[in-house]
Amino acid sequence: MRYTTLPGTDLRVSDVCLGTMTWGEQNTESEAHAQLDHAFAQGINFVDTAEMYPVPPRAETQGRTEDYVGRWLARQPRDRVILASKVAGPGRREWIRDGRTDLTRANIAEACNTSLARLRTDYLDLYQIHWPQRNVPMFGAAEFDPAREREGPAVAEQVEAMAGLIAAGKVRHWGLSNETAWGVAAFGHAARQRGLPPPVTVQNSCSLVARSTERDFAEALYRERMSLLAFSPLAGGLLTGKYLDGAQPAGARYVRFDTAGLMFRKPMVSEAVAAFADLARRVGVPLVDLAFGYVRSRWYVSAIIIGATTMEQLGEDIRAAQVTLDPAVLAEIARVHARYPNPAP
Repeated sequence: MRYTTLPGTDLRVSDVCLGTMTWGEQNTESEAHAQLDHAFAQGINFVDTAEMYPVPPRAETQGRTEDYVGRWLARQPRDRVILASKVAGPGRREWIRDGRTDLTRANIAEACNTSLARLRTDYLDLYQIHWPQRNVPMFGAAEFDPAREREGPAVAEQVEAMAGLIAAGKVRHWGLSNETAWGVAAFGHAARQRGLPPPVTVQNSCSLVARSTERDFAEALYRERMSLLAFSPLAGGLLTGKYLDGAQPAGARYVRFDTAGLMFRKPMVSEAVAAFADLARRVGVPLVDLAFGYVRSRWYVSAIIIGATTMEQLGEDIRAAQVTLDPAVLAEIARVHARYPNPAP
């Protein structure tokens, strides 16, 4: 296992981060704890969760994932675990805080306090804004639509809210998620103007079929001295090959949940996955190695977030997430990218 210090922090993290979003829906608490025990035995020290989890989100299960993590964390030396969570953004889930999801200073503080209680800890190492307050195309939307503009707390208020949590000792560092290049720059600028701690990470989708991070977003990360926590490196399981040729494996996420991963459920994505599967066969590596190795090759990625519903999947993900691809294979990937530049933006 490799370790890196997240830029702008003193957080020494494994470059494989354990994601948790299936815990409480597809996984029981005992299964979640078994995954945590196994991951830490393999050298992982970084866990990512969110107040909204598990996924698909429902009022009946919201917060259950943090509860599962908290009961495990209570039995661990706290300084052994780098723990990240997220505050839900506005809309979409009106049952979170009875609909009080605008990212005001008060709502962010309430969300943090509730997460800390569920997680049975008095601080978070990293606290992230799960998605933007403002109008942004995300979760499969392809275009920015000015007609969807809405009023809401300014970037400056959100920066001040996070700074307040840091000053109170409840959060060590903070970050963003599902963010754009403009957002990365705006948050950094607002923090510098006020002499407050800036965001240090962004958690966005990054994979062979989702490459929106590679152009202006990568420049923003570089100039703001931030790094990416890459989620969905397997495009929700597509890049394992289990859905190839129209297969519908029993119990798989996209079989169980019709609305899951809509950004990946497009004909062009399926074509690209088939092309990468063919490339993996030609170069003699498993498709998951190709997928993880590509994400790991991106200079701005500090950690790859993995998620699994079985111990077998978890073991395979941990192994594959540590693969380094040679330049010849990366050159072959670039040739496939030329045919399918970014099918799941």
